[in-house]
Amino acid sequence: MSATGWCFLAAMIVAYGVANLLQSVAAARTTVHHTFDPGLLLRLASHRTYLLGLGCQMAAFVLAFLARRDLPLFLVQASVAAGLGVTAILGVAVLKWRLPAAEVALLVLLFVGIAALVLSARPATSKQLGAAGTVALLVTLVVVGVVGVFAVRLHGAPGSVALGSLAGLAFSAAAVAARPLAAVHSVEAFLRHPLLYLLVAHSVVGQLLLGLAMQRGSTTAAVAAMDAAGAVPAAIVGLLLLNDKIWPGREWLAGLGFLATLVAVIGLTRYAEPQHQHAVADRRARAEVGIPTPARRPG
Repeated sequence: MSATGWCFLAAMIVAYGVANLLQSVAAARTTVHHTFDPGLLLRLASHRTYLLGLGCQMAAFVLAFLARRDLPLFLVQASVAAGLGVTAILGVAVLKWRLPAAEVALLVLLFVGIAALVLSARPATSKQLGAAGTVALLVTLVVVGVVGVFAVRLHGAPGSVALGSLAGLAFSAAAVAARPLAAVHSVEAFLRHPLLYLLVAHSVVGQLLLGLAMQRGSTTAAVAAMDAAGAVPAAIVGLLLLNDKIWPGREWLAGLGFLATLVAVIGLTRYAEPQHQHAVADRRARAEVGIPTPARRPG
């Protein structure tokens, strides 16, 4: 892997971690939505914290797009999950989150898994998706949107995990579209490519679903569910259809690294505590009985 690739991955991980934290704070301060309402994005956009987080996510998105030009999806998508570790570390340092020992151990496992994938990934230019692949991405967009309409009826941790998983599928489809799109060299061909518009559509739907997920429970649970649901499909499609490669003799390392990463993010959905929902409930309870809300509360 080139030095540029390392820089793209490292910067992407940090940017996603900061974005997750800032967006979760804004989502917790916004009225909880129980419908698949795109208006949530407009309400979130009224928060400067959310806009700053969105800026970080856009920067991370660009970095990920550049990384996908040569690096396999199983590496880039798993590296996105490492942003969860940055989110947790910042949450502890800035918002005074309390992470149980099991969650700390899972975060360590997450970074070990990422390291194994870095050592096993072999850079290669992507193949192009055919018409069938483009249609499949369009069908996926419709299915995720329809299921999301029903998933918003779930509350608490189940709603957070379900919506986060759907967001992961949407972002996974966006990653699949981005890998061959990044290999297009002509600006005109890039702007006319149908994958560009599928990439944008999946990203917007994923962003809405992630905002809804963060309102219903733990930030860590929502993002972990998103990463777990998003990593596997993209990795499989990349290896089967997009010319993703592993260094000869390191297939076992890639398998163990991917498994460790997947176990870590799924485990985090089990151990993560709802950092925001108790604070929001407490503020509402105080308002109902006329008790002033403290000016500042952790997470």
